[in-house]
Amino acid sequence: MALTGSAGPVLSREEVDRELARLSAEREAVEAALLALQDHPGRRLLEGAALSGRTEERWSVAAQGLSLLWAFFDRYSEALAAARAVRSRRMRPSSPELAELTELLRGRAVTVSGGQLPDAARQLTGPARLVEQISLTELMDRMNTWYATVLEVVGAADAVWSALPTRIDLLLAELRRVASLAASVGVRAGAHPLGDELTRLERELSTLRAEVLADPLALWRPARVPAQRGTEYGSGVAVAQATAAGAVDTERFDQAGRALDNVRVELEQLLRLRDEADERLHQVADLLRRADATLGEARQARGEVLAKIAATEVPAVPGPLAALRESVHQAAELRQSGQWHRLAPLLDALEEQAARELSRARQSLTEVTAPLAERAELRGRLDAYKAMAARLGVAEDPEVIERYEKARWLLWSAPCDLRAAAAAVARFQQALRPAAAPQDARRYDGQGD
Repeated sequence: MALTGSAGPVLSREEVDRELARLSAEREAVEAALLALQDHPGRRLLEGAALSGRTEERWSVAAQGLSLLWAFFDRYSEALAAARAVRSRRMRPSSPELAELTELLRGRAVTVSGGQLPDAARQLTGPARLVEQISLTELMDRMNTWYATVLEVVGAADAVWSALPTRIDLLLAELRRVASLAASVGVRAGAHPLGDELTRLERELSTLRAEVLADPLALWRPARVPAQRGTEYGSGVAVAQATAAGAVDTERFDQAGRALDNVRVELEQLLRLRDEADERLHQVADLLRRADATLGEARQARGEVLAKIAATEVPAVPGPLAALRESVHQAAELRQSGQWHRLAPLLDALEEQAARELSRARQSLTEVTAPLAERAELRGRLDAYKAMAARLGVAEDPEVIERYEKARWLLWSAPCDLRAAAAAVARFQQALRPAAAPQDARRYDGQGD
């Protein structure tokens, strides 16, 4: 019958040796993990940083938890050393020694001071007590719990500090480079929206950087609910060494980066304008010169129409737009003074207005010269009918000759009566119809329509 004690059945010599080996290996793993945690860059940064907000609150607990971890580890090592000392007395321990070893290895033989961290002890075991008696297994569970809590704070802070400050510094450097380019094209805060946006972005990034350094955990998004103090969720070194998953919240940084990209695109357009301004202004001036020449041609043609075409209402030819010329002069001044941000919208508008001005001039010329075009069309038709008369053999017919001469006199006299001339051409065409074959008659009728 197996002996039993307060820690349960008394272990055999083989069981004691196996338990000592297991606990010794576990102690070595815990020691390695604690040393790695002590040397963690996140812990060193947290200890030297001026913290605030969520990070300050959680690190104040985690820092005390780290001290408690080492205290627990010392108690664990002392208890394990005591058990080894008992086991080393003789090769074959006596029954009392086996009972003592069982109590040391599995019983509540470890004394810990609850006063080291009162609220932590209260969370772990209920109301705070100055001294507690717990087993090695319970002690390992507590170390696992606090290790996970401390590691989560340290790892999250290190992840945020590794991800953001350097990137923010690089973006701030890029922002200052863009601001220098902006100044070269006259874009400054208070004078242009892009200048105001650059100032806002610099302020936002500087604020974000300060927040990252003081409260990194505010920008950490854990993949699960953060480990709570005193919550026992497992045992074993593998659990203790696990790191909570999560991600750094880079939304504000990403938004600033996208906004800077947009500013850069608009600035590139201004820089391109600086390189193309002379050519574009020359093109605007060329359009306006062509418009002026066309209007001059229209005015000359109007005088010719009034002199050569009778009883015709000829539209007036508009003059050049003075305001448009003033705008061109203003654009040249802006180009000379390097105010590219003001020149950009003005030059876009000038190009559109100059194209409309040329179109307006061409339309005026078309309207003014319409009577001359009509006279030329009637002259062409008369010549065509004359050739038809010769082909039909009626060119010497007195009536045909009389109608042709009448039409020709009307079309070549000045001023020309277009209505009378059109009627005379039609009568000349009608004189050819009796001599024309039906097929020719249909064709000539179509020409006369």
